[in-house]
Amino acid sequence: MSNLNAEYRNDWLHKMASVCEAKSTIDSTLFQKYEVKRGLRDLNGRGVLTGLTEISEIRSYKMEDDEMVPCDGKLYYQGIDIEEIIDGFLTEKRFGYEEVVYLLLFGKLPNSHELEDLKDMLANYRHNLPTSFVRDIIMKAPSVDLMNTLGRSVLTLYSYDDRADDISTENVLRQCLQLVALFPMFSVYGYQAACYFHEGSSFFLHPPKPEYSTAENILHMLRADSEFTPLEAKILDIALVLHAEHGGGNNSTFTDHVVTSSGTDTYAAISASLGSLKGPRHGGANKKVSMMFEDMKKRVKNWEDEEEVRSYLTALLNRNVFDKAGLIYGMGHAVYSISDPRARTFRKFVKRLAEEKGMQREYALYNMVENLAPQVIAEERHIYKGVSANIDFYSGLVYSMLDIPLELYTPLFAIGRIAGWSAHRLEELVNAGKIIRPAYKAVAKHKPYVPMSERE
Repeated sequence: MSNLNAEYRNDWLHKMASVCEAKSTIDSTLFQKYEVKRGLRDLNGRGVLTGLTEISEIRSYKMEDDEMVPCDGKLYYQGIDIEEIIDGFLTEKRFGYEEVVYLLLFGKLPNSHELEDLKDMLANYRHNLPTSFVRDIIMKAPSVDLMNTLGRSVLTLYSYDDRADDISTENVLRQCLQLVALFPMFSVYGYQAACYFHEGSSFFLHPPKPEYSTAENILHMLRADSEFTPLEAKILDIALVLHAEHGGGNNSTFTDHVVTSSGTDTYAAISASLGSLKGPRHGGANKKVSMMFEDMKKRVKNWEDEEEVRSYLTALLNRNVFDKAGLIYGMGHAVYSISDPRARTFRKFVKRLAEEKGMQREYALYNMVENLAPQVIAEERHIYKGVSANIDFYSGLVYSMLDIPLELYTPLFAIGRIAGWSAHRLEELVNAGKIIRPAYKAVAKHKPYVPMSERE
């Protein structure tokens, strides 16, 4: 076996990467010629219909005279308006994530007894995580990327499950409820382990409390003193509710459907969805929003000066500042154009939290960017539909006000979304459709095989 030095290996990889890029580049005109729906969306941004679901509905337009007219976005869980759901549990002064889990999985709002049964099930699963799992999996070789930690934990659960490959409804439901219960522990414990081993900070693991909601347990396990205010727990709970589900076509949920359709086990399907959610174009976007604003606060001297903020946003789009990707993170959505109902709902509570935390200046800056960004994007880009703030725009601000570390932003998204992934996995299995296999058209020209002695 040859022993190549590091410099040669790096030079070879650099050279061959250029070869890969050259051979992988497809003539962009061919996508139009063959009417390819790139991203499974048409030129107007509408998704290609690939399935049916009862779990949730996203509404971003209405029909008028046989024409699609954009409207304020609406989101329905099992046919119920998400804004009504949130107003309902807030009015009745209770946490909502657990009943949303019940609603998504079983298609109806639970009565008080059904809700208590579900809470007891989740508390039991949290309590029964083997001590050896925390020691051997979470505490050993902790990753600085907590989405990878979460994915590894999910895949390792396979080895602890005597019925890991059983895809009967009852068994998959058990597995999914376990994941709903354990995601907060995997995420927070993974963060504590990473801080200890990579930063040398104090190490502590607070066991979850059975009487606490999911949101309360996250704050309890995360903070050294386990202290939090009722408003903090309430807003984190709302965040989990808003992240719990968003249709079958979003990237991570569609991944769940695709992988589930192959007949594989729950742990493999959910870990695939986690891999999708990690991407900065999907769940990782909330981290990008916060990082973008941190860069903005350093460069913009007067946060109240609209022209200075506008100039920064223009520079963002022109790839001159921050990560030079040409994007204003948190603005725009593949489906919504006029408004994202999740962002609209979040906005109602962000101001109150900002006042409690003394962060009114940050809130005012976010509010200004939300108003200015659509104008700047319209001036600098050719866009086919309106642009508005999406949920990632405000979730990053909320998490920063809750003193949640940046590393946990995307895992928090996953903690909420595991409810939707579970419901979609069950729906895919129950309906027993075909394996999902869309078509790709081959456009490479046929070439003859050339013997080694005749190659250049």
